[in-house]
Amino acid sequence: MTIYYAHSRNDYEKWHPLKEHLASVSRLAGEYLAGWQGEEEGRLAGLLHDLGKYGDRFQNRLHGQDKGLDHWSQGAWIALKDYRAIAAALAIQGHHVGLQYLREEPLRQLEPDKLKIRHPLNLQLSETNPEILIQRFTEDQLQAQRPSKLLLGSITSRIDTMLNIRILFSALVDADYLDTEAHFNGNKNGKQYRTEGKPLYPEQALTILQEHINKLEANASSSATLATVRRQLQRDCLDSAEINPGLFTLTAPTGSGKTLAMLAFALAHAKAHKLRRVVMVIPYLSIIEQTAKVIRTLFEPYFGSDYILEHHSLAGGGQESRQSDSEEQQDRRRQQLAENWDAPIILTTNVQLLESLFSNRPSQCRKLHRLRKSVILFDEAQTLPIGLAVPTLAALSHLAYEHSSTVVFSTATQPAFSHLHDYVKKQCSRGWQPIEIVKNPAQLFMPLARTRYHWHSPQQRWSWDYLTEQLKPHHQALCIVNLKRHAKVILETLDDISILHLSTNQCPAHRADVLTQVREALQNNQPCTLIATQCIEAGVDIDFPIVYRSYAPLDAIIQAAGRCNREGKLENGDVHIFCPEDEKYPLGGGYQQAAEVTKELLNRLGNEAMQMHHPEFITQYYRSLYDLSQPQATKDSRNLTELITAGAFPEIASAYRLIKQDTINVVVPYEPQIELYQALDESKDSEGLNRKWIQKARPLTVSLYRPKPDDTIWDSLIPVPVLKKGKRQETDDWFMYSRKEHYHHLLGLCPPNQLNLWIA
Repeated sequence: MTIYYAHSRNDYEKWHPLKEHLASVSRLAGEYLAGWQGEEEGRLAGLLHDLGKYGDRFQNRLHGQDKGLDHWSQGAWIALKDYRAIAAALAIQGHHVGLQYLREEPLRQLEPDKLKIRHPLNLQLSETNPEILIQRFTEDQLQAQRPSKLLLGSITSRIDTMLNIRILFSALVDADYLDTEAHFNGNKNGKQYRTEGKPLYPEQALTILQEHINKLEANASSSATLATVRRQLQRDCLDSAEINPGLFTLTAPTGSGKTLAMLAFALAHAKAHKLRRVVMVIPYLSIIEQTAKVIRTLFEPYFGSDYILEHHSLAGGGQESRQSDSEEQQDRRRQQLAENWDAPIILTTNVQLLESLFSNRPSQCRKLHRLRKSVILFDEAQTLPIGLAVPTLAALSHLAYEHSSTVVFSTATQPAFSHLHDYVKKQCSRGWQPIEIVKNPAQLFMPLARTRYHWHSPQQRWSWDYLTEQLKPHHQALCIVNLKRHAKVILETLDDISILHLSTNQCPAHRADVLTQVREALQNNQPCTLIATQCIEAGVDIDFPIVYRSYAPLDAIIQAAGRCNREGKLENGDVHIFCPEDEKYPLGGGYQQAAEVTKELLNRLGNEAMQMHHPEFITQYYRSLYDLSQPQATKDSRNLTELITAGAFPEIASAYRLIKQDTINVVVPYEPQIELYQALDESKDSEGLNRKWIQKARPLTVSLYRPKPDDTIWDSLIPVPVLKKGKRQETDDWFMYSRKEHYHHLLGLCPPNQLNLWIA
């Protein structure tokens, strides 16, 4: 009998039998979807995904005798015609080219007779007669079963149905990749699958975490009141862990230990409900680095380096080169884990996770099935963009209730997303009605009402001279403004060499040095004035007696206040909110609109009614903001809704963007680390861009919105090459900054006339 092959020979001269590949992919996909209504359809997709490889032309291609072939559409057509399996058909069609269109007419175009005449990718079918393929499939003793339940009974497109298709697609893609990889990694004994990710070990991990929290509490210098609040938050998190998986909020004041508390909830919750992993989703890379350092220090000595996976733009990528065997093995393992998130604890960004939920690409969707039966923690949940709120909430709600996961939104300024429940429900059956983990949030906030807010009238604009006169008398003070050019003006007006600055113009190493100076000065009661942008408002643990904040969204003002009297050592700290003479706001994201809502509440209610320590007042602010901004009716939301209704996977993937502008990574010449900069510059050509190089470069990396092609800044950017099989390829997203004089010792990277080009 003729043997048909899926892949050519590996290093041991073994070819990959197609029968074995289809059966293995079917088995793996079914295992990934076990217990879900899509399990049988996933198995069917695995059996049919490479049906076209039974064609003679594909078998010839394996020997280099043919090319330009489509070997997937035939299986998609059989899934659709013979089994009415719409989701399986789309997954099969997309496992090489990406998910396409959940619409009747594009699906009809899968018919081989139509593809033979006109193929959308200008390819040719490996076999135009599907009966021949089915005959060979049957002769190989393979048999496809009709699923007892289908994911889609009709061609109706909503966020929940599209996410179900992506989850099935994810399982198929991951199974296909892993089985193919196992063949090419095989030896004389057969296929060699990669080592599976470690279990979560939630009980042991929780014990380790609680011991760490107890040590922190014993050594803390904070007030007794703050210690009491932190203990109450821990108790509430552990008590709520017994509640069934679903949607949760964690509302607690800044400085109360939310990050470790919600991790304790996640581990206890995973233990109680047999969940498989914890995914921590963090908006800022600076916070990820801090969180990763703490978690690695806690868990790696017990569970090893592959217990925790960081997956974000600075976590490392590129090619291997000139590393020791052990380093290369560790890097390869990290790369494997990042491909499909097969790790017990994942640290990632909003961009990485949320854009994957709306993607159509195999590489991005491959990890999605790993989110099933997971605890997904969103830190600083107020940073989610309002314009994408409804589709985002619908996807997360469906992920929680359909796929036995838990989603937690944690913040001191909890957005009133329940206000959008009816709009969310139009896209998923359960809407958005989370359970609050903290039994009585007000009981946590009121004891920590450790700041007085001074609301200066928005109509009374402060000149920069007036602001600096307010700052000068203070022994220690923090001033936060909305734009970096505002910070620069204040620094120039103060004209004091002891003044410090913090913004994202500075590389991480520079910011870390500044914060070290600040903390030492505060601890030793030395003079300290810090002029900062919004980058200080989340995840930065510093404690000033007085803070000045220019008008901003209410949540930003509360986050700023979280840097004031943070440890509760004073009876009260003071937060002054002022309007500068040059009142400008960051472009995009509704920042100015949210700041105007803050002013409107102040004008309408008066100073005394601005109850910043009451969660209910924060909810009132968000409801006012949503009533004004209409998140469900923004241009982004309307556009996405239309594309979702049209079932347009490719266009949805392009439209759902948390960061609208493309960014590049720039390694800067920060003088105290100039030897590291020079070493990176010297090794870039010999080693090329690899994970080890990126890891070393992280402390000196600044993110920059991609400049226009004719921007003069390109004259200062030297591309970091990738070396592939000895050949040099230039990247378009990693650069060395060549002009040392443009990196200011105080302000950071300041190309001439480009100060506000950088991400804030």
